[in-house]
Amino acid sequence: MYMQMKAALYLIPVEICAGTSEMTIPAGNLHIVKGIRTFVVENLRTARRCLRHWDPTFPIDDCTFHELNGHTDPRAVPGFLDALRRGEPVGVMSEAGCPAVADPGADVVAIAQREGLPVVPLVGPSSILLSLMASGFNGQGFAFNGYLPVKDDERLRAVRELEGICARRGQTQIFIETPYRNNRLLRFLASNLRPDTMLCVACDITDPDKESIRTLPASRWKKEEYDYDKRPAIFLMHRDGR
Repeated sequence: MYMQMKAALYLIPVEICAGTSEMTIPAGNLHIVKGIRTFVVENLRTARRCLRHWDPTFPIDDCTFHELNGHTDPRAVPGFLDALRRGEPVGVMSEAGCPAVADPGADVVAIAQREGLPVVPLVGPSSILLSLMASGFNGQGFAFNGYLPVKDDERLRAVRELEGICARRGQTQIFIETPYRNNRLLRFLASNLRPDTMLCVACDITDPDKESIRTLPASRWKKEEYDYDKRPAIFLMHRDGR
């Protein structure tokens, strides 16, 4: 082992935008990662590339990687923690951002919690929180809703419900879309929300050249020119409740 460290399930954030680890990943995280040899990852290639970028000398060939994603057999997941049960640290890595938040890593964290195994979340970038911080919306009451329905009639019902929650509670509603459908979603929202409902689109967060975070009423979005397709984006909705 590279260093003496607590045997725990370490939740390791990954930069949202490639090549920005110097700005977004604390040096303390990298020190911890050097002591881990078993990883639960969303994507093997992405994780290996990330570790090698963080430390070109990292002994990847000495590590064990378990992929946890939509193709993983749920029966295999408990075994991913065998090293931790033996007293060795295990790391969890998403493709980008914070693991276990809108991420399949939550499944292995749930098992660790049920068994009373230590779980240590490390500091790092979360597109959900970063977009909320920059939106100007309510940061004391908010909800992340994942993906909205794809079919227009179901999506309209969901949007109306979220807009109603905004009005009644003043609660910020946060959601995402498959990147190639971002423009379609924004057009749908601009056409179906009340004109004064506020909508923020946070795109390419932490990218020093492409980052764009804009908050406008729905009526303004109808008139704006934009192109968010094929770019990672977060959508936020808010009303002041009056």
